[in-house]
Amino acid sequence: MTTDEGLSAERREFLSALSKHRRLFTATLTGLTDEQAAARTTVSELCLGGLVKHVGQTEAQWAAFAREGAAAFPSFEDVDWQARADSFRLLPGETVAGVLADHAAVAARTDDLVRTLDLDLAHELPRAPWFERERWSVRRVLLHLVAEIAQHAGHADLLREAIDGRKSMG
Repeated sequence: MTTDEGLSAERREFLSALSKHRRLFTATLTGLTDEQAAARTTVSELCLGGLVKHVGQTEAQWAAFAREGAAAFPSFEDVDWQARADSFRLLPGETVAGVLADHAAVAARTDDLVRTLDLDLAHELPRAPWFERERWSVRRVLLHLVAEIAQHAGHADLLREAIDGRKSMG
């Protein structure tokens, strides 16, 4: 178990915020079967299991960006759009237990970065139509991850509520 004694208040706040939003997010899979987690409950292709898989993959990519810069992302021209679409679905052979374990492993690696990386280290964002040409610090990446997880936690709540009425809060 890692102790966070001696960490700056800022680093402890990042760890706390990430932990809270990850818990709310992954709790939406509690008690679901693999079939329920793979079910589409809206007109989109999105399902709860796929959403957890997507967030884990996205967090891993942003963590790699924090370490390595834009090279962590494929060039826009080389994006595998089918693989990206599949990241939002629970595919045959994928399970709730598997995506939760993958998500937890990514979270642990990101938390290690929060503890160790220079928060002022900055990299230029990769070229993509949705990015401005700017540099993001590790601190900005962590803020983005908190927002990303929180936003998808809201999506997950709606998907879960459509399955069995359960809500993570309220």
